[in-house]
Amino acid sequence: MTTSALDETRTDGSGDERPAVQGIGAGRAFTWLLTICGLLGCVAACVITDDEFKLLKDPNYTPACSLNPIISCGNIMKSDQAHVFGFPNPMIGMIAFPIVLCIGMALFSGARFRPWFWLGLQAGSLFGVGFVTWLQYESLYSIGSLCVWCSLAWVVTIATFWYTLVHNVKHRIIKVPDGARSAVLEFHWVVPVLWYGVIILLILTRWWSYWKTLV
Repeated sequence: MTTSALDETRTDGSGDERPAVQGIGAGRAFTWLLTICGLLGCVAACVITDDEFKLLKDPNYTPACSLNPIISCGNIMKSDQAHVFGFPNPMIGMIAFPIVLCIGMALFSGARFRPWFWLGLQAGSLFGVGFVTWLQYESLYSIGSLCVWCSLAWVVTIATFWYTLVHNVKHRIIKVPDGARSAVLEFHWVVPVLWYGVIILLILTRWWSYWKTLV
């Protein structure tokens, strides 16, 4: 007679039987990545939100990260794109990044989650990466300025999205052909390297006339 995972029990020696732990955990590297990305995202969201409130009190306030005509957080914060949903964009980060941080900390404690949970994280990170990609375009070609803290949020959002996808492909939560799965797992580093490289290249070419004056 076979026994399914649902039928398995564990005991702590006191005679108290309980169901075996179900769900899917995560490797240490991915756990660290979620924790660090969540923490850095929280820092970025908090700093931008604080500057947003200071701008509301004093329209002439200049954020500390407004360093030159290109790296100017103030220009970003005063733009329409900084309030897409009728409130400051970093308020989204104030909700999303603590969730990512909590997931990372839970994984450190040995938490395991159902496939639907991992798909939910994937959906949330997909929205996030789509949103920051639009913000990147707007920053480069509409607003004409960069925000250091916004850029940090871009970096951690991309990493969270991609490595959540790698995790889900690895555990077959998202099913892909075996060849594609092997390629993703073996060359997982290629996509973020190219992704970040393209962003850096776009930033360099967009303001090349300014950057070369600094050399």
